[in-house]
Amino acid sequence: MTLQLDHVPETGSVRSETAGTWYPICRLDDLEICWGEAALVHGRQVALFRVDSLTVLAVSHRDPVSGSQVMARGIVGSKGQRFTITSPLHKEIYFLDSGEPVAGNGVALRSFPVRVVDGVVEVLV
Repeated sequence: MTLQLDHVPETGSVRSETAGTWYPICRLDDLEICWGEAALVHGRQVALFRVDSLTVLAVSHRDPVSGSQVMARGIVGSKGQRFTITSPLHKEIYFLDSGEPVAGNGVALRSFPVRVVDGVVEVLV
């Protein structure tokens, strides 16, 4: 499933904040646990990962090494108490909560704030 939201939703469904705009993406129940989904959010490709029954994390869908839009197809794992995503192309591992490379060096993934409001996943872009 690829989710697309490349237009501004109807008035009242987007909440603005100084750091960006919250965009509703899908219902929480539309996402499978430990499986990535790609969404086009106001012109930006975002990879969403539901990591437990209530938590969704989002990073750029663009692999920072190759530039390919593939991160939603990566392998979800963990290091300690933090969830990770492994690039399907070059096997670099990134923390899902921050986009930082687990190895501590290299290019980071962009991460996006996510919230669930009334069962709807929203991403701040």
